[in-house]
Amino acid sequence: MNDLTRRGFLKYSGALGAALGTGGLSTIARADDVLKVGVVYVSPIAEIGWTKQHSLGVEAIKSAFGDKAKLTVIDNIFMPQDAERVFRELASAGNQLIFGTSFSHGTPMQKVAPRFPKIAFEHCSGIVHLANLGTFEAKYYEGTFVAGAAGGHMSKSGKIGFIGGFPIPDIVGPANALLLGAQSVNPNATCNAIFLNSWFDPGKEKEAAKTLLSQGCDVICSMTDTATGVQVAGEGGAWSIGYASDMSKFASGKQLTSFVLDWTSDYVGAAKAVAAGTWKPEVRWDGLAAGVVKMAPYNDGIPADAKAKLKQLEADIGSGKVHPYAGELKDQDGNVKVAAGSVLPDDGIRGMNWFVKGMIGKLS
Repeated sequence: MNDLTRRGFLKYSGALGAALGTGGLSTIARADDVLKVGVVYVSPIAEIGWTKQHSLGVEAIKSAFGDKAKLTVIDNIFMPQDAERVFRELASAGNQLIFGTSFSHGTPMQKVAPRFPKIAFEHCSGIVHLANLGTFEAKYYEGTFVAGAAGGHMSKSGKIGFIGGFPIPDIVGPANALLLGAQSVNPNATCNAIFLNSWFDPGKEKEAAKTLLSQGCDVICSMTDTATGVQVAGEGGAWSIGYASDMSKFASGKQLTSFVLDWTSDYVGAAKAVAAGTWKPEVRWDGLAAGVVKMAPYNDGIPADAKAKLKQLEADIGSGKVHPYAGELKDQDGNVKVAAGSVLPDDGIRGMNWFVKGMIGKLS
């Protein structure tokens, strides 16, 4: 696998662009039936976190294809202008399948994909679909609901803390589900939310976690690409909930669980479809039932009866018996958003831009 840093790739792409001109290639370059795959990460590959889980998808392709796949991986691409250039040059270089791994990669991919109609593009966290652009996503809210229930069992203050990157539906929805899970155990639970307006800023995340501790939150969940929130919570004596990877080793023994993301089926499935000539753009959105969302082992400090309830909750959500957004649900102002006896529809979940009652914080 050819791994390039952002700086190295931009240097490489400039030379490649000069050689190819501005027109680019619209055909798939293929040599000896080797599948060429390009993958773009939004942040550096760390030991844990969002990008780490995507790197496991890349490793799964390597394992499945061996020397029949050539992968080019570029990390730390988050600025739109850089991302557009990177996607264009990966396509021009003859990659048959190209992955974008962040919501922020959406607009650049939407600009580049139509110029290369014979190349398959896959966008994680995307909401726009084109003739050669598919999307895959996880039902994070299923994991945060279960994790929130764990927090509800263990919180003494009834105050949950949440740290998110940006106030977008992919983050707002799971934050709401975190509180709803806690309220399924303790109806009086509340959740203080802080948004960093950054996907990767350990310094701001540390300050946010300390703020939540000072506000009396004794369970903290952080949906960012670092273990900072888990670490600060543990050092402050609070319980924590990890995101994307199992972060227990950083939590001073205080991680209740993590909702882990396993993208390997999405990566390998797309690669096999392209190799077989059967790929088509799809909207894939999976959770606990498909194993794209998994719960890390529960903390030994959780009582056995509570652990049993959490495992049953996992099964019930996976089977559809329990829906995290079942009504009645009210927003922060007390307006009924989901009536009793109904559930929030999928488009409402994927476009969630409001906080449920009990959430403390602003979306602007």
